[in-house]
Amino acid sequence: MPLILNRRKTIREELEEQERKVLSPFATLSSTTKGRMRKEEPCPLRPAFQHDRDRIIHSKSFRRLKHKTQVFLAPTGDHYRTRMTHTLEVSQIARTISKALRLNEDLTEAIALGHDLGHTPFGHAGEETLNEMVPGGFNHSEQSLRVVDLLEKEGKGLNLTVEVRDGILKHTKGKGEILCKEAACMASTLEGQVVRLADIIAYINHDIDDAIRGGVIALRDLPTDCIQRLGETHSKRINTMVKDVVCETLRVGDGALAISDEIHEAMWTLRDFLWERVYENETVHSDFHKAAKILRELYQYFMEQPESFLKWIEKGELYDSLERCVSDFLAGMTDRYAFNLYEKLFLPLPWAAL
Repeated sequence: MPLILNRRKTIREELEEQERKVLSPFATLSSTTKGRMRKEEPCPLRPAFQHDRDRIIHSKSFRRLKHKTQVFLAPTGDHYRTRMTHTLEVSQIARTISKALRLNEDLTEAIALGHDLGHTPFGHAGEETLNEMVPGGFNHSEQSLRVVDLLEKEGKGLNLTVEVRDGILKHTKGKGEILCKEAACMASTLEGQVVRLADIIAYINHDIDDAIRGGVIALRDLPTDCIQRLGETHSKRINTMVKDVVCETLRVGDGALAISDEIHEAMWTLRDFLWERVYENETVHSDFHKAAKILRELYQYFMEQPESFLKWIEKGELYDSLERCVSDFLAGMTDRYAFNLYEKLFLPLPWAAL
């Protein structure tokens, strides 16, 4: 403590001053954050966005990402991506872009690490299933915000800054535009927009890698023109995309992210290829039908037995509607927890004779 109290400025204030000197005019400064949902004393060591990043890394929902499906359900191989490894790859790509553009890396990393905290077990099949069952629907980006605002820390939430929360909510894109022109669908900060783009770059490339590893596609199946433009290997394709984003953004110089027409077209083509040949491939989807059945039956079970549900979540009363509380519980599960719970509730156990 004396290290801080005996200084004219706190370490945090000195770091904020460095940001003002070094970062781009288009960057978001930690010192100008719009604040948190609940006021709190600033950390004497860490700027606000760095503090947010640390809170996300230490959260339970972040740790659960390592056992949540990315594309392939419960893969037996050691090298398939999970939500955790996907998140780390997005973070790395986003930080590379942000550093080259002199944006706020702490803000970028916080958004990247928190962007998928609300994802369900069983990948997008789980999200689609909950969206069909829950009144009002279900969206993983909105759920990610719900996790950091409400569900973490026994209902207290992580109390993150406005900028990080905005980036988490607006990272999603589905089949939409890679660089959306509508302000309503884009993060308010350039750092948040970088995460959206890094998310696309990451999953386009690692999903190809995993699909080839799983024998769903072969390298020769990839569109030839895309490979010629982007590169023949996983690392070359990522490098080409990232370099293009940085160079085009700096060339245009108007404070908005940019991609050359050539690389944008190649990314779009590869994403369409993945939807057709991987995401909607029946081989990949076959087990997801069973996974969807697990979530439907668990949802129905807890809806019909609310007292049993309260015991499972270890609470004396509901904190929201029963539908929303059950949805939160299911969305927070890892794949293996959902499997084990289903087995415990619905499958008969061998009789133990004494």
